[in-house]
Amino acid sequence: MSDTPISTPHAAPTESASPMQAPRKAGWAFMLQNPLHWIAMGFGSGLSPKAPGTVGTLWAWVAYLVLQLWLTPQAIGILIAVSIPLGWWACTATARNMGIADPGSIVWDEVVAFWIILWLVMPVGFWGQFIAFALFRYFDAAKPQPVRWADRCFKGFGWGGGWGIMWDDLVAAFCTLLVIALWRHFV
Repeated sequence: MSDTPISTPHAAPTESASPMQAPRKAGWAFMLQNPLHWIAMGFGSGLSPKAPGTVGTLWAWVAYLVLQLWLTPQAIGILIAVSIPLGWWACTATARNMGIADPGSIVWDEVVAFWIILWLVMPVGFWGQFIAFALFRYFDAAKPQPVRWADRCFKGFGWGGGWGIMWDDLVAAFCTLLVIALWRHFV
């Protein structure tokens, strides 16, 4: 997901949305209405007025560093495994409730994808983590192939659209990990 909100004005409305209902703006009041909104919006990090995807990824980085103080790598792996379907559900519900197919304020996709990256590259120092962060943000925001392909796979509202919100970031995480693996192998 990029840092700019993406609206799909011609997407079919969902059962709960009126065809004439205007898209809802993300804000603290909206986020507080539903625990799934909290998750999808990265516990408020997605409400950043500038670069919410980057802020969500920074939140994920800090959260991961805190989590690893208390959790084993295996427990973090389980948390990530649970966070993917939970995030799919949260992204689906939040996008539907906002009336926007892929709102920029939804950042759980960045959170989970960056947790996967850190989980697989750790232990590395600050600069290794920073390189992982920069590579992931490049793949997520610029959307070179195959991330662009993944971004186009699932669109709209409902479970497919919710998965689409998550899918391109998971592919961006894969691309980031591939570059890091190639760098480690050849350097």
